[in-house]
Amino acid sequence: MPKIEVNESVFYALASPDGRNQYWTSKDAFEEALSCAKAELDEDSDKSLPESERVLKIELNDTNRPDLWGTAGCARQLRVYYGGTKNEYSFFSRSGNVQKARHKVKAEKSVQQVRPYIAGFIASGKAISDPALRDIIQTQEKLAWNFGRKRRTVSMGVYRIAKINWPIVYKGVDPDSVSFVPLQGPDHGLTPGKDGLTLGKDQAQPFGSLTLREILKQHPKGKEFAFIQEHEPIHPLLADSQNNILSYPPIINSADLGAVQVGDTDIFVELTGTDIALVTLATSIIACDLADNGFTIEPVEIEYEFDTPFGRNIVYPYYFQEPVFCSLARIERFLGEKLNADECVQALNRMGVKAEATMSVERGANTEGATAGVNTEGVLAWPPEYRNDFLHAADVAEDVMIGRGLGSFKPERPSDSTIGRLSPITFFSRQVKEIFIGLGYQEMIYNYLGSRKDLVENMRGEGTNIIRIANPMTENYEYVRDSIIASLMISESVSGHSVYPHKIFEVGKIAYKDKDDNYGALTRQYAGFLHADKEANFNTAAAQLQTLFYYLSREYDVEELASFGGEDPRFIPGRAAAIVYKGKKIGVFGEIHPEALENWGITVPCTAGEFDLDALMG
Repeated sequence: MPKIEVNESVFYALASPDGRNQYWTSKDAFEEALSCAKAELDEDSDKSLPESERVLKIELNDTNRPDLWGTAGCARQLRVYYGGTKNEYSFFSRSGNVQKARHKVKAEKSVQQVRPYIAGFIASGKAISDPALRDIIQTQEKLAWNFGRKRRTVSMGVYRIAKINWPIVYKGVDPDSVSFVPLQGPDHGLTPGKDGLTLGKDQAQPFGSLTLREILKQHPKGKEFAFIQEHEPIHPLLADSQNNILSYPPIINSADLGAVQVGDTDIFVELTGTDIALVTLATSIIACDLADNGFTIEPVEIEYEFDTPFGRNIVYPYYFQEPVFCSLARIERFLGEKLNADECVQALNRMGVKAEATMSVERGANTEGATAGVNTEGVLAWPPEYRNDFLHAADVAEDVMIGRGLGSFKPERPSDSTIGRLSPITFFSRQVKEIFIGLGYQEMIYNYLGSRKDLVENMRGEGTNIIRIANPMTENYEYVRDSIIASLMISESVSGHSVYPHKIFEVGKIAYKDKDDNYGALTRQYAGFLHADKEANFNTAAAQLQTLFYYLSREYDVEELASFGGEDPRFIPGRAAAIVYKGKKIGVFGEIHPEALENWGITVPCTAGEFDLDALMG
């Protein structure tokens, strides 16, 4: 879960509903207050330090609320919840109410296929303090790393506007045709120094002018994020009207225009990415945070040479969220208590959500929870500018619950009498584990989520039926595994120093797409095993499998994979077979393909297999 570090005095000043620096009189009271933001105090500040240097560490438990991943955002939730003022962000453009923008960014068609979307705004009117600059860095890093999938879908840059010649041009270029001097330190241009945060270019530059391709090969940040751009023929570039380089998004800012220091009063904030909704939301979050910190936000117009879901001309910050309707009947069903519309509206207001009681759903609104053709009493909620997590009525009901206060609901004893017991599949799984252990195998336990590289590419697969998560925290946990063998290979790849043979197994869940299933996907209990040794071969795997099924008292057959659609790319052709139970293929085993072994860096032969335990229960 995301963790943030906040300056204690700045946080309390922003979070206090009555302007006091210390609204909550005790640590326990403050920890209880954090629950409205689904947060908890991870580490209290060191009281021996001066007040201006004390730092609170807060852990956020909701990955759907990136607006809370900064000082101003988390403080805003507490302030509004406890009766403080919710700022009005009048600088937002909305459908039918577009703000005027003096500054423009032109997005050329050349960037459409590589990193098409850009958004931005100007923050001015106040000198940037050291805590404010550090918080901008933290928010940028949290949004780009977690929300932006290591900058793949969202990244951010900050610039002083004094040297920028408007309009700015966002374009695609040949990575060998453009060169500039990159920042030597942190790529956002906000560079920690001995006396706070200082201008990156004032320090000695270890790099001269480099082409974009050279940056990916030589610069530390280029090497770290090369995976995003290195295979693309065209790379994105941000320059002003005089062709002075601002940055090479999402990799590095320039040392000339792409640096910000404490004391600057006028900055340009831009965000680029591959998903316009995520880019727009991240822009809104940063703009609201800076506005809460006292900055004046000036809109910037983006002119696209190609069509986007929001049109060709967009003035940012831009409000694009749709209202969501939830019936009172559904709220009662979710929360177990009957609430009237006014109570629901008040609870939503405490969460910073604009809402109104209504008997019908407005045109264009999300109608989750309403009955088609019937007037339904409920509430219509508009997500705040900095939120886009209202996907259906359940999200509205959840905010009603938190806004009302979890402690306000009367505890009830369960009305059904039940007896807790292990399920039949759990008993059967334990039996399988005991047999594997008796055969000399060591049990392993793995995450059910992984990266495409581990679950698909290293196993020579195509990933046709693998399930991808729409909003992963990181690319390392982007896919739900559809096989146990890949997990076992992870362990073997780092076990080359151990004495052979290696015999490991796991019993656990896998999931995969299934168009015939009602939900489009199936989750199954599987057993997988792997044997690594110079003597490991198809015959040894078949013998181990035969022993296992003997003790399970299950009859099975072994058939050629060709009978079930062809060879499995994970195994050597002709050295693998299907496990068949009651005429159906329930698994596979054989010798792992040398290319797969090479992908994992494994230097000894391996046999592996897996089979469906749910099918064996039938």
